[in-house]
Amino acid sequence: LCNERLRYLLLLLLWLHDTDSFYVPGVAPINFHWNDPVEIKAVKLTSSRTQLPYEYYSLPFCQPTEITYKAENLGEVLRGDRIVNTPFQVFMNVEKKCEVLCNFPNKPVTLTVDQSKLMAERIREDYYVHLIADNLPVATRLEFYSNREEEEKKKEKDVQFEHGYRLGFLDGNKFYLHNHLSFILYYHREDVEENQEPTYRVVRFEVIPQSIKLEDLKADEKGMCTLPEATGSAPQEIDPTKENQLLFTYSVHWEESDIKWASRWDTYLTMSDVQIHWFSIINSVVVVFFLSGILSMIIIRTLRKDIANYNKEDDIEDTMEESGWKLVHGDVFRPPQYPMILSSLLGSGIQLFCMILIVIFVAMLGMLSPSSRGALMTTACFLFMFMGVFGGFFAGRLYRTLKGHRWKKGAFCTATLYPGVVFGICFVLNCFIWGKHSSGAVPFPTMVALLCMWFGISLPLVYLGYYFGFRKQPYDNPVRTNQIPRQIPEQRWYMNKFVGILMAGILPFGAMFIELFFIFSAIWENQFYYLFGFLFLVFIILVVSCSQISIVMVYFQLCAEDYRWWWRTFLVSGGSAFYVLIYAVFYFVNKLDIVEFIPSLLYFGYTALMVLSFWLLTGTIGFYAAYMFVRKIYAAVKID
Repeated sequence: LCNERLRYLLLLLLWLHDTDSFYVPGVAPINFHWNDPVEIKAVKLTSSRTQLPYEYYSLPFCQPTEITYKAENLGEVLRGDRIVNTPFQVFMNVEKKCEVLCNFPNKPVTLTVDQSKLMAERIREDYYVHLIADNLPVATRLEFYSNREEEEKKKEKDVQFEHGYRLGFLDGNKFYLHNHLSFILYYHREDVEENQEPTYRVVRFEVIPQSIKLEDLKADEKGMCTLPEATGSAPQEIDPTKENQLLFTYSVHWEESDIKWASRWDTYLTMSDVQIHWFSIINSVVVVFFLSGILSMIIIRTLRKDIANYNKEDDIEDTMEESGWKLVHGDVFRPPQYPMILSSLLGSGIQLFCMILIVIFVAMLGMLSPSSRGALMTTACFLFMFMGVFGGFFAGRLYRTLKGHRWKKGAFCTATLYPGVVFGICFVLNCFIWGKHSSGAVPFPTMVALLCMWFGISLPLVYLGYYFGFRKQPYDNPVRTNQIPRQIPEQRWYMNKFVGILMAGILPFGAMFIELFFIFSAIWENQFYYLFGFLFLVFIILVVSCSQISIVMVYFQLCAEDYRWWWRTFLVSGGSAFYVLIYAVFYFVNKLDIVEFIPSLLYFGYTALMVLSFWLLTGTIGFYAAYMFVRKIYAAVKID
């Protein structure tokens, strides 16, 4: 493995030495001359109904003489991508009317009963096939009329693109396979000097899938075939109860395009059926800022009045009779129950916060675009491991502030609690995916590699951060803690923990629920997500709203003379995670067509991980905002 890596490194250095300019890997354009081969590769088969990706050759498609899989990064493996070569022979700017794909031109492919049954099952489950040419995914053009005036309808159609192409279709109880693919590749002619041969770049890759019966495809000895007239052709039926004979064929058409190479992904990034709700996003931003402004004004005015009253020397007796947050000054910094677990969860929250902030920011700059397959997930995994040093530092310092002594046990808890839950759930789900022989199952060597990363990178870094955090001076609390705890008065119904979670979760969830729709569509309906600029804006608003709602909730709690705010603030600040869970259930019922047990289990298993991570993230943001606020207000009043 080491020798292989060294070889790759040397090749990379030689390549960099030979090139005049530096390109980010996977982004450098490829220039083709006329008749140069354009390799068509297969990625996987996907379905939003089963959420289980499969390898291309899990179905009896035509195979090349030698099957070679592309070396994949961590993100591609976790996504279920298994990029492999195909027998399609496509050459730059060379048309093909109709050609038989398999090795025997005039001999049809025979699908056994088992293969026919599997093919029919995949068609019933609404599977899509994903191919790529020059790293561009294949797309199916969908044309339809929008709700316009009748005169405009005749002039113009709306065009959208589906990612991949449908394997086949159902008509009644009969299954039909798309056995003929009409590839339409668009190229952009590059400007060259007069004497030089013209060069071309691939800028779009479309396909028109067709189902054509064996008898209608007239193939000759050379592998050429004749497509029937559109009106007179019958589709290729797949009968799952018997053997089926068919031909796999394809045609290639080239068209010149004005689209520049730098803009070639624009078509794919507007594939979503739902247009971007610009006004809705701006509306939610305005509402959140407006509510945040009102909350800030109320809390600042009330606090100023409180502090002014408490600091009046001539009205000490009146002040002592009042109820309020000053009365619990001797208990407000009393360490909570289970300080080690609290500091560990907050450490993981800091890890997540740093990782998400960097990933969104880098993606916003365009460095993690969909053209770099798996880059986003790979970056997120490695960043989470390396951010362990910050998580450990903050957890260690807080643990010491809470009078903790067993720093080694605390560091181990921080490094293993949240990642252990994530790994455990993923391992259980992976066993089910393995049972289905899906390419979405993480291979055993990758799982071992992830464990090595966890215990070899993340664990030592958390220990390192925890050691320095624990050695550092604890947070300076402005008031002393009494030896005897103060009795907490009976609380009103609206001060109940669950009511607080419901109230506190509305504002942060309102800031992000529109963006949540696009994120869920990208994850569960196999669409591209690229709105990282908006996502960064929404993330900032989420941080602001979580902080402010947390400050308001802790202020109300202290005014009610309840000083047990440590755990409560963490739980209540993560209240928006509850709404994310409700939204996930709503999305499952209304948007997805999942009926089987294992896909449903996968959906709710991964959703549980998302909700847990979001709860840790928002809880950590709210906790630190509330902690800073509490220290600030008790430092502002004179305590006798």
